[in-house]
Amino acid sequence: MARIDLDHIRHAYGERPRSEDDYALKEVTHTFEDGGAYALLGPSGCGKTTLLNIISGLIHASEGRLLFDGQDVTRLSTQERNIAQVFQFPVVYDTMSVYDNLAFPLRNRAVPEREVDRKVRETLEIIDLAGLAQKRARGLTADQKQKISLGRGLVRADVNAILFDEPLTVIDPHMKWVLRSQLKQLHRRYGFTMVYVTHDQTEALTFADTVVVMYDGKIVQIGTPAELFERPRHTFVGYFIGSPGMNVLPVSVSGGEARIGEARIALPGAPAAALSGTVELGIRPEFVRLGREGMPVGIAKIEDVGRRKIVRATLEGRDIALIAAEDEEIPAEPRISFDPAGINLYADSWRVELGGRP
Repeated sequence: MARIDLDHIRHAYGERPRSEDDYALKEVTHTFEDGGAYALLGPSGCGKTTLLNIISGLIHASEGRLLFDGQDVTRLSTQERNIAQVFQFPVVYDTMSVYDNLAFPLRNRAVPEREVDRKVRETLEIIDLAGLAQKRARGLTADQKQKISLGRGLVRADVNAILFDEPLTVIDPHMKWVLRSQLKQLHRRYGFTMVYVTHDQTEALTFADTVVVMYDGKIVQIGTPAELFERPRHTFVGYFIGSPGMNVLPVSVSGGEARIGEARIALPGAPAAALSGTVELGIRPEFVRLGREGMPVGIAKIEDVGRRKIVRATLEGRDIALIAAEDEEIPAEPRISFDPAGINLYADSWRVELGGRP
């Protein structure tokens, strides 16, 4: 496995980029530590697959350097980088058996046949295809073929990193959960450096120890799942992670108090620096308290989702969502309050530090 350093990487698909908007991937400087499990999370078109393909060597970055364990590999081929990559749609050899598909990369490297057999059988158990080992890939379903692709990435122990580009797209929901769990176990067992691209927050948050959130060609936050949930550094992270996402409300701020219309909200502290641009308050639905005291709201809709309710309300003409317990009574004249622990303040979409709290 290898430590991967991205040193001022930028990429444009056009030959002569003239402005920042011409770059599909804005400047990225980041380190994937040896043996880490990372997810690149973001919507379609945010640059995550471009970044993954730059790491693998399928794309050579327009600018910057890429290093594996301190060695400059910026212009090396994928083969020279010794990378395993699993793509969104299955790539298999249809005329080969499942067993031979997995054995192929090992035999290509002249691995002794006894070791090939051991590794292939171990991997077949992991991907739950042991019963189909001698079946030709041509007759398999799409999700079974994708398991072969996953297996080919996992069967080699000598790779610098294993890269996954939305590998579970064609897998049924239950098998997605099973394979995510198995990938997690493999990471703990073997310490592979793994980078996993997805637009699905559940996949990212359950697979990775560290999540890299991307938006508009940039990395907007890197952190643990808990950090992304509790302290979104950018309003996009708040919107994108969580179900429902974070409430973001335009406010004016004076000292340690925010105002939205006639409603006044005590902040956990005053902003540590002067505010400029658009100022917004962010609070997740889990930190909005419903009761008979606080700011009056109108109830627009109540969604019963099992053990909890999602209450859609309006505060001073603005939509706001909150979470209520399954058996919680909705008052006839509902009011809400905000748990100070869940309040975040943003200026031009970036989180502002509040005095007395990081």
